[in-house]
Amino acid sequence: MTRALPRAHINSSRLTHFLTENAMLDAVQPPQNVGQQLGDWLNFRQAIALHGVLHPEPSQGHDTPAHLRRAAVMSADALRRHVEKVRAQLEQSIQQGAPTGSGLARIDMPPPTLDEPLEVKTAYEPYRRFHAAHQRQMETSLQSLRSQLRGQLGKCPGPLQQLATLDAAFENILGERETMLLGKVAKLLEKRFAQALKQHIKQQAEARAMVTTEADHTVSTAVPPGSWLMAFRQTLRTALLAELDTRLQPALGLLEAFESQNPQEQ
Repeated sequence: MTRALPRAHINSSRLTHFLTENAMLDAVQPPQNVGQQLGDWLNFRQAIALHGVLHPEPSQGHDTPAHLRRAAVMSADALRRHVEKVRAQLEQSIQQGAPTGSGLARIDMPPPTLDEPLEVKTAYEPYRRFHAAHQRQMETSLQSLRSQLRGQLGKCPGPLQQLATLDAAFENILGERETMLLGKVAKLLEKRFAQALKQHIKQQAEARAMVTTEADHTVSTAVPPGSWLMAFRQTLRTALLAELDTRLQPALGLLEAFESQNPQEQ
């Protein structure tokens, strides 16, 4: 039995909840007019391109016969299993490392140690690379998945073909904005790390101040990173899983549209 793939509503994504609950983002009210907000994001050329997709010129050619067009269409069950497999592989890559045979590069979490002397940018660099590598991996894998889903919709008649064309246009138009916004998440995580590291350095200073005997001075006064670093590492993984959930939403929308026109096998 396959598990249901969750959907997110506007402004209620798992990533938004994660950032809000961890005090990295202020709670925001849902926009009253989504269409107006989308219009504010588009420049003149993008608006023209989108208008062309929404109001296509009548086709002058001959449609492909239905039996040929649908011959290579996957079943709804097979397509859902494929989406679930891609998702599961990316989840495992974030949590434990890419599964063997998945074709995904292995991206290992940095060791839970910090080199002395402690400096925020230097200490965070391995985690920045870890986060950026997973973002690139998700982007590449999900762009391919989304393209595959559009390919299946394009083989179906009428509205599903238009939906596939519309999704391709939105991916092209909104891709740059998505990258910018998810880049801000990376900055918020770096800020969280910096705050925790500064608190750790403060604790180190307090520990050194408590050294009173000459014998104590011969012992290292470094405070092990301890629980704060382990907590941050889990926060980083949770943020990546929430980002994966958000990035998946367009693909899940395409899958749901496909399933609505191609009922699953009983």
